[in-house]
Amino acid sequence: MTEATMEEQEGAAGTLAKTFEPAGLEAKWYAHWEGRGLFRPERPDAAPFTIVNPPPNVTGSLHIGHALDNTLQDVVIRYERLRGKDALWVVGTDHAGIATQMVVERRMEAKADKRTNYTREAFIEKVWEWKAESGGTITGQLRRLGCSMDWSREQFTMDPHFTKAVVKVFVDLYNQGLIYRDKRLVNWDPKLKTAISDLEVEAREVKGHMWHFKYPLAGGKTYTYVERDAEGNVVLEEVRDYIAIATTRPETMLGDGAVAVHPDDARYAPIVGKLCEIPVGPKEHRRLIPIITDEYPDPNFGSGAVKITGAHDENDFGVAQRNGIPMYRLMDETAAMRSDGAPYAEAAERAKAIAAGGGATMAEIDALNLVPEAYRGLDRYEARKRVVADIDADGLMIKVEDKVIMQPFGDRGGVVIEPMLTDQWYVNAGELAKAPMEAVRSGAIEIVPKTWEKTFFNWMENIQPWCVSRQLWWGHRIPAWYGSDGQCYVAETEEEAQAKAGAGVALSRDEDVLDTWFSSALWPFTTLGWPEADAPLVKKHYPNDLLISGFDILFFWDARMAMQGIHFMKEVPWKRLYLHGLVRAADGQKMSKSKGNVVDPLGLIDKYGADALRFFMCAMESQGRDVKMDERRVEGYRNFATKLWNAARFCMANGISGSTSVAAPAATSAVNRWIIGEVVETVAALDQAMADLRFDAAANVVYHFVWDQFCDWYIELIKGSFDDETRAVAGWVLDQILVMLHPFMPFVTEELWHALGERSAELIVAQWPAPAASVDPAAKAEVEWLIALVSNLRGAKNELGIAPGARLEAYLPEPSAATRAIIESNPAAIERLARLSAIHFAPAPAGAAMQIGAGDASLIVPLEGVIDIAAEKARLEKALAASEKEAKALEGRLSNPAFAEKAKPEAVEKARADHAHHRAEATRLAAALARLG
Repeated sequence: MTEATMEEQEGAAGTLAKTFEPAGLEAKWYAHWEGRGLFRPERPDAAPFTIVNPPPNVTGSLHIGHALDNTLQDVVIRYERLRGKDALWVVGTDHAGIATQMVVERRMEAKADKRTNYTREAFIEKVWEWKAESGGTITGQLRRLGCSMDWSREQFTMDPHFTKAVVKVFVDLYNQGLIYRDKRLVNWDPKLKTAISDLEVEAREVKGHMWHFKYPLAGGKTYTYVERDAEGNVVLEEVRDYIAIATTRPETMLGDGAVAVHPDDARYAPIVGKLCEIPVGPKEHRRLIPIITDEYPDPNFGSGAVKITGAHDENDFGVAQRNGIPMYRLMDETAAMRSDGAPYAEAAERAKAIAAGGGATMAEIDALNLVPEAYRGLDRYEARKRVVADIDADGLMIKVEDKVIMQPFGDRGGVVIEPMLTDQWYVNAGELAKAPMEAVRSGAIEIVPKTWEKTFFNWMENIQPWCVSRQLWWGHRIPAWYGSDGQCYVAETEEEAQAKAGAGVALSRDEDVLDTWFSSALWPFTTLGWPEADAPLVKKHYPNDLLISGFDILFFWDARMAMQGIHFMKEVPWKRLYLHGLVRAADGQKMSKSKGNVVDPLGLIDKYGADALRFFMCAMESQGRDVKMDERRVEGYRNFATKLWNAARFCMANGISGSTSVAAPAATSAVNRWIIGEVVETVAALDQAMADLRFDAAANVVYHFVWDQFCDWYIELIKGSFDDETRAVAGWVLDQILVMLHPFMPFVTEELWHALGERSAELIVAQWPAPAASVDPAAKAEVEWLIALVSNLRGAKNELGIAPGARLEAYLPEPSAATRAIIESNPAAIERLARLSAIHFAPAPAGAAMQIGAGDASLIVPLEGVIDIAAEKARLEKALAASEKEAKALEGRLSNPAFAEKAKPEAVEKARADHAHHRAEATRLAAALARLG
């Protein structure tokens, strides 16, 4: 039977549209899978495989990072499901305390309403109303991406069972001494009026100033200030009655507790231990502070002397702690200068007494307001202007420098973060970090790629106490109650707290809620039913097998899950941790709305289909590297899906249908034995890539098998010979393709699976390939010989300008027995694909000819009468000279250090690419000339 014509194909392939259009079939198949519960079919006796999805914020929408993260997870879960596992992909959303409260408050503001018009309980009701209306946006978008999550058990971090787990964890950690309340420095968002995590702080470069001030020495004392150069020569010597300080935040000077210099800084050795005066505020009440030594100041930065304001700077906080320096808070929750407390004169006198050795509690120090009346209530920036002006008026300003400074902004509030000394709840992260570090060292947790281990250990070994309280209404409220005397009672219920306090003791509950990372740290086991006793899912699916996460939340989420999981479950939360990179713009820049280079994954899905976007994400995901967005590549993978679609239509039109066997059919012809062996090798390579979590390798293995071996060669080789064996083998191979490709491109493969014939089950729950066959070396050698002959001949024709369809003759004087057998066994394929009308086992006639290699053979193809030899030589020589000239010029430019240093990176990259192109072109043209002799 000959192959079907295009018209016959369209009739025979009536179940498949002529053109591949993904939108309709994506919606159809996702609804089908979810409706039939196929994302987690009943497999009670199967081995478990478990992934938990990093819960996106309930306020979120799908961005390109989500698309990468969730595609990789879905590829793994579909792969393991096809391998027969009880594959559970836990899905849910995070209540996102700050983000959600902001969304709801903005909605209220749009209606001229505000949160403070409501009680806490009434506002929380409004949040739940919003969630019911709008909180499912991202889960719908994950469905569009094709994520096969267990939606029947969708979780939310504010669900009742989650709240129960969170409260239990807090109380247990408190009772174990691992949670405590302390006054420490936090990132304070003055707009949101809450502490925020480091993850929610965005450092930006801004134009600012560095002010240099004199801090006069107490009692008019003087010293000789000496500066020396690197060789020890004196470059400046003068008598000073002050110590010079540089600061970018003069308004915080009012809270200074000391001035610090490095112990080895000889310039200030004469005045260490002396007192100096803060140069701001009413003169009669100005405080004296000590000059101390500490390792923190850098003698080579600024004046080498640093003012220590422990309540408003992270580094200063450490110095103050080490040296017992009092820390005075100057601002309120809005970052305005404090206006509470006793008059400044009274507060300043008390601070002087404390500095002189008078004892004081931390609470008393915190209550002291050292802001003079002239600045009280001012915005921090207005206070800065006033402070600078007043110091300048006193003649104590040395100079002002314009300076670009890194300033912390809240990523949600959008205002400058103020380091603030406040009372918060903390977890002893240093103690909890010990077990996860040991788990990574022992291999109980494998971090992939391994290069991230160094970063993991560096952070964990230097981990700071974890601030877990937030000044919000939406979230898990801290289970702590206070008596009128300030005594704290931590318990799972108010009744238990009351029992601890005793009857008749009036209690008030802590107003704060827990950081959302606290609850999401429990995700791997609370989503499975913990702390319920005998939770069956916990027994079967904990620990999880794998966590796939962006490296940017390694510490904020991944490490904390490891801490809580090991502490409460006595086992690691997951056996492997895969950290992927960021998706960047095509030029390598980080995507941001301000740069206008953000890519919408839903727009790409609309344009090219989810399968194309998913395949792009996998093919570009190389361990440890960021993914550069390239829409042309996405389009290319849409073309790949189209090629498979057309190949399936061609097969169907020629009587090929789906197979009923998982094992390979019996085969006698070399081409059928070869393609079965290619399936065997592809399955093995794909399994190895998946075991190694090499998503790029896995995608490329299946891509090249489908495009090259199956579509470009196998289908071409079997055209015109559709016997029963070939139909059986082709149908079986096509089935193997659909199964192997399904994790990457689930929609098009499911559609083709059913189009190829009646099926007992959907592809999503089919069986992973098990060919029960081996590679046939003889068949492999024979087909690869044919492929080499055809490929090399086509390439040579192209180089010499010979029409692709031109039929030529070839000569092979002394073929090996194996080569002769291949040629004699495949005359039709050689004539049809190589366009060789004959291969003569005899010497070639004299004259110009080209040599074509295939295996151990070198065929001679005469060119006399085929092309104008002289004209072709002249053309090739001219093109070769041009390419060599261009390559040499580019080589000179690239070897010039000035070009590499001064040119834009993209210009250097283009020059390198152009050089490589012209060198390759010169090599090709030289080979073509050599063919002509």
